[in-house]
Amino acid sequence: MVMINFSAFVAVVLVFGMLLVILSVKAVPQGYEHTVERFGRYLRTLRPGLNIIVPLADRIGKRLNVMEQVLDVPSQDVITKDNAQVTVDGVLFYQVLDAALVAYGVANMHVAILNMAMTNLRTVMGSMDLDELLSQRDRINAQLLSVVDEATQVWGIKVTRVEIKDIAPPRDLIDSMGRQMKAERDKRAAVLEAEGLRQSAVLKAEGSKQAQILDAEGRKEAAFRDAEARERQARAEAEATRMVSEAIAAGNVQALNYFIAQRYVEALQAIAAAPNQKLIMMPLEAAGVIGAVAGLSEIARDAFASSQKPAPARASVPSGGH
Repeated sequence: MVMINFSAFVAVVLVFGMLLVILSVKAVPQGYEHTVERFGRYLRTLRPGLNIIVPLADRIGKRLNVMEQVLDVPSQDVITKDNAQVTVDGVLFYQVLDAALVAYGVANMHVAILNMAMTNLRTVMGSMDLDELLSQRDRINAQLLSVVDEATQVWGIKVTRVEIKDIAPPRDLIDSMGRQMKAERDKRAAVLEAEGLRQSAVLKAEGSKQAQILDAEGRKEAAFRDAEARERQARAEAEATRMVSEAIAAGNVQALNYFIAQRYVEALQAIAAAPNQKLIMMPLEAAGVIGAVAGLSEIARDAFASSQKPAPARASVPSGGH
């Protein structure tokens, strides 16, 4: 009888011992941390892996996820600095850094983070104009991250990112913005068109200026050549006059008749070639003209005869005396 009671006692002890071992061994999965409470008071934090606690005295308090988590910030109406009402929503990423602070520093972690984000979202965006909200999302995200992260550090939480997902102005405001954008584009188009016309006018003016310069250069060159031609013609006329004067001085009157007849004929040609003269009626001294022409013929005959006349033979001087 005693042996049976002893065997039963040993079995009970073994069972109780196995139960204590099972209760004292705690396995924590990766990405989680557990807090240990001894008689209701926080004692320590269990890291991922196999951990030993004191059975019956210690127990697991909070099981916390220490991986980075995402929290949606619901849509809310925000009034901007210029009194424009917009609907804004976002998303927030956070991570638990201190399991003890999260477990015993704040009652409801998710609600606390969400309310902190929504409150600071209204504060930051309410201090900006509508144009700033629509064009400076990076600045809004940076300010929200700084404010929310600083506020949640006392809870052992690290806010890693805050992103604004959507900013929705009212419909009438969107229509006004569309009209404003269209007016701005029309303005830019008008400015570009005016700039094109201005450049075209400048190019035309430059071309006209260059053409006038080239025309002036041409006229200058033509005037120079005309002056040079007149100078040569004057020299030729002076030379002809000199030769005629020398011929007259030598007693050749026919040269004077030739000179007068040439001028007479040139004057008649100029009168006949005038475009506003159709019929010429003027007294002409036919005998004078015929005489002048005859003088030309006589001059030509004498010149031809003098060129054909042989040179006179030189007289021979006798070698003896008289």
